[in-house]
Amino acid sequence: MALSRPLLELLSDGHFYSGNQLGERLGCSRAAVWKMIQALESAGIDIFHVRGKGYRLARAVELLNTERILNGMPEGGRQSLSVLDVLFDVDSTNTYLVERPLRMGENGHACFAEFQRLGRGRRGRHWVSPLGGNLYLSLRWRFSRGVAELGGLSLAIGVALVRALRDESVEGLGLKWPNDILLHGRKLAGILLEISGETTGPCEVVIGVGLNVRATEFAHEAIDQPWADLESSLGRRIGRNGLAAQILTGLIAAARQYDIDGLDSFRDEWMAADAFSGREVVLQTPSAETSGVVQGVDENGALILSLKSGARQHFYSGEISLRAVSDRLANV
Repeated sequence: MALSRPLLELLSDGHFYSGNQLGERLGCSRAAVWKMIQALESAGIDIFHVRGKGYRLARAVELLNTERILNGMPEGGRQSLSVLDVLFDVDSTNTYLVERPLRMGENGHACFAEFQRLGRGRRGRHWVSPLGGNLYLSLRWRFSRGVAELGGLSLAIGVALVRALRDESVEGLGLKWPNDILLHGRKLAGILLEISGETTGPCEVVIGVGLNVRATEFAHEAIDQPWADLESSLGRRIGRNGLAAQILTGLIAAARQYDIDGLDSFRDEWMAADAFSGREVVLQTPSAETSGVVQGVDENGALILSLKSGARQHFYSGEISLRAVSDRLANV
């Protein structure tokens, strides 16, 4: 069943509403309201059911709003956007933008969604996307650089996210090569880049970001790896529209900066936040495993490993999984 934004908006004030009251407001039967309540719950919204009182959200939800996001951005950021879409229910924000290429002369088409049915992460993994609690964002940007020069772009976007989150007083952040943001060692956010264009340029990139803002029972049951969320860490509610404006502003600034300077202006900052620097890790590819100690990244964004033989080997992102040896042993 389709998700009902009007129903969620009614419930978002935190008050109890009976099935009859909701039906009157929405112009439908109590049975239809019940089905809509079930659909919201299946998408990750926690709703109290109390006999004699009706329905109420377990926690208030701040729905995303185009005007509030734009008003939270500096003028330069707003002017860099050709379009900002805020969707309620979508397969994937990345897919949405991939299917809507920029017109000639345009740049900066951004999209947020409250819920993703088919959210995607790196290496084909499903990105769990409960309704109304996190941020799911994609930005389509045209680069004058070609595909061959974008190897370090995911690292630059990681730095941009860390910058924006530190401005929100978030501590304990780290970066995991090539596209994860960690909070106290647990996954807080992920980045997915989809590139189209010529080797030598220009090209278009859809930059996708999923950021855990609020923990829900839905997420606890669905996510199969250690993860973190902002509200649990900070011990307070996060204004999602304000955070959305800050994150989008940071992504736009990073995209513009990368197109001018490449990875050079991000590399030192990335290595300072590298959560695996100096640690022994295992890199797993479809065909082999390699162990070594992380020695930072090179000018193209490749991970540098110091091998037991004394040699150094550079690895480029792709179908690669990185894990610390200590974490791996703990799971044996």
